[in-house]
Amino acid sequence: MKITEIRTTIMWAGLRNWVIVKVMTDSDLYGWGEATLENNEETVCAAVAQLGRALIGEDPLATERHWQILFRHGFWRGGVVLNSALAGLDQALWDLRGKAWGVPVYKLLGGPTRDRIRLYTHVGIYEPERILEDAQRDVEDGFTAMKTGAWQGDTLMPEHERIAAFAERIGQLRATVGPDVDIMVDDHGRGRPASALRLIRALEPYRLFFFEEPTQPDDLEALVHVRAAGTNTDLAAGERLYSKWDYVPLLERRVVDVIQPDLCHAGGITECKKIAALAEAYYVNVAPHNPQGPLSTAAAAHLAMAIPNFLILEYVRQEPYRDQAMREAWTVEAGHFVVPDLPGLGVELDEDAVLSSPYRPRNPHRNAFNADGSVADV
Repeated sequence: MKITEIRTTIMWAGLRNWVIVKVMTDSDLYGWGEATLENNEETVCAAVAQLGRALIGEDPLATERHWQILFRHGFWRGGVVLNSALAGLDQALWDLRGKAWGVPVYKLLGGPTRDRIRLYTHVGIYEPERILEDAQRDVEDGFTAMKTGAWQGDTLMPEHERIAAFAERIGQLRATVGPDVDIMVDDHGRGRPASALRLIRALEPYRLFFFEEPTQPDDLEALVHVRAAGTNTDLAAGERLYSKWDYVPLLERRVVDVIQPDLCHAGGITECKKIAALAEAYYVNVAPHNPQGPLSTAAAAHLAMAIPNFLILEYVRQEPYRDQAMREAWTVEAGHFVVPDLPGLGVELDEDAVLSSPYRPRNPHRNAFNADGSVADV
């Protein structure tokens, strides 16, 4: 079996565009992957095409060899664009491997280590006025965990007002969902060490499951300061790290309780399995970052099935696009996936449905400014 063609398609999915990769072979088998890179879809498609040329005529089952070649032979390596393109190709090759041997990907990875995959949803992400409505819907649907935060409009407030508004929303959310639902908060790395600590401590009464990205992802020492100051809230980070090498200093400094590699950005299944193994050595849990589509979700779920230190998986509902794109949707039961016993990733896309929702250029963050008009982080 040889690889004959690499195809990419961009599908609009309501909140963002999904970048879908299809690796074709000279047999009746093909593999699906996802390389979604929000607001940079056309750029990553070009990178997929360029990297993919090295795969033409090759055996698709040699996933580790292909990963090493695609990463190392370009001289310029790493970063979110190249590693997202590599991730989409890698996922598709693992899908092909599973189909070739007639087993789910997680069985090729050494699984299962568990029976089902716990999920968390988004409530009021970017839209605080929706937080309680979303939460009530998700609790009624059986979800037991949810995340909120990243409210762009809060950058216009003085810090003390922002913290007060943040705490009020989380307090209302806790009162709405009760004591048994886990709540996570994402601040998109907006804080300095002192301001991040003030916010985290203001939220401590509401028993967060974890607090995500308290400081900028490229400022490890800031996170060290937050950790050293002490808090009873677990800290999470890592969605903007793209390789095992990026994770080494984060783990060695022991500054987080949870890491969040993204299967679409951190080199795909091959690399994220290694990142999870590094984290296991430091007793750090893995909660994959996953606000993307069904292929990214499937890849993350298969990884979660096969690693011992999986914690919880991000799941953005994105109806009706998710169900339209999949020929057979995965069932969510009581806030969990039971990964289907199907070959490969276990996802087959309806290509007509994908093509019926074409790419829409979009960047929702162009209005992220502080009260004085200076540029704010999104």
